[in-house]
Amino acid sequence: MRAKSAPLLSPLLFVLLLLALGCQAMTGAVCQAAPLKRSGSVKAPVTIRQLASPDLSPPARQSPRTPQPALPDRLHGLIRRVALPAGDRRLALTFDLCERSVHVTGYDAALVKALRQGNARATFFAGGKWMRSHPEATQSLMADERFELGNHSWTHANMAVMGGQKRVDQVLWTSAQAELLREELDARRVRAGKQPTTSQPTGPQPLTLFRLPYGRGGAEAVAAINGLGLAVVQWDVLGEGGGGSVAARARAIAEAVRPGSIVLLHANQVPKDTAAVVKALLPLLRQRGYATATVSELLAAGAPETVDDGYFSIPGDNRIYDDRFEDQGTGGLAIPGRGERAQGWPGRALAFETPTVGPGLSGGEFGTKDFGRVRTQGRRGAVSPDPPRLCRCLPAFKRKSQRVAPLAR
Repeated sequence: MRAKSAPLLSPLLFVLLLLALGCQAMTGAVCQAAPLKRSGSVKAPVTIRQLASPDLSPPARQSPRTPQPALPDRLHGLIRRVALPAGDRRLALTFDLCERSVHVTGYDAALVKALRQGNARATFFAGGKWMRSHPEATQSLMADERFELGNHSWTHANMAVMGGQKRVDQVLWTSAQAELLREELDARRVRAGKQPTTSQPTGPQPLTLFRLPYGRGGAEAVAAINGLGLAVVQWDVLGEGGGGSVAARARAIAEAVRPGSIVLLHANQVPKDTAAVVKALLPLLRQRGYATATVSELLAAGAPETVDDGYFSIPGDNRIYDDRFEDQGTGGLAIPGRGERAQGWPGRALAFETPTVGPGLSGGEFGTKDFGRVRTQGRRGAVSPDPPRLCRCLPAFKRKSQRVAPLAR
């Protein structure tokens, strides 16, 4: 008698089995879509989400209702750092939260948790569209008296090539979005019957600081933004980029800063290990006698040091971004210009060559976020020497960037 054959798997079980096996083999975002750990009630998306089409919609309110105070003359110009009185060893850790029109970036909840656990003060330069994409995260930052928010334009616009009303809208839309979220935060407190502590900011809090996306501006753009009541604040220490361990990068930042320094970092999960770097950095700063402050606190205590134009580490080192992205910096990767070519290259981080060290080293906006799926071959050229305040972790990355394999013709 022939043995009875084993019953076939039901179609449902078969599909589930295939899905399970597939997820074990895949390393892409599909099987990594679960949220990371939360910071309070704020979810942290794992990866950058590309949009099917650019999101060009304005905020619900397109101009802030709260009058913007005129900017004091002493804060005009492009501020790179602050000269503090003798004995004042404070510095500012700043974090960009940026989003272009073609994607939704993340929120680094682990980074914010590390700042809070270290009782560190910080300034977050938030894009308006980013705030609309992450309302709870924005309000969590607003509610913390250790943090302040600055304006980073609506969709990461390149202010060196964008002008007129479009530039004004990029600034005002962002300030209006922040105003809306603060009003919602205050209203929620009232409904819950919660009284803020004396140190928690409430009521209208106009944004008074602006950071140039890509570090690009110029005298005319800076004057226009100053005319809207915002101080334009850049940085003198690049906190991202380079290779080496987390400990080595944290040590490089600690060795590069000085009193009154403004450090550039990101809090939108690009790069991924900023939280670990900051967690290692904070005790190093304390060991060296430094304390953290918001940018506004530095400006109130010292004299701003200004420059004629924005840059990363060497004047002019960021001009390659003027035609890198569509729609004046707010869109997707443009057809490469200036002798460059690009092709799809999924799953790899950017390594590219430029005549200077600055742009390729800033991580965040200029690393995997913008180019993670594009391989570029840049112009050949001599690499400029490292400037005095450039983190010592960066030259290794610079040498690595010179070894990009040529693209197939």
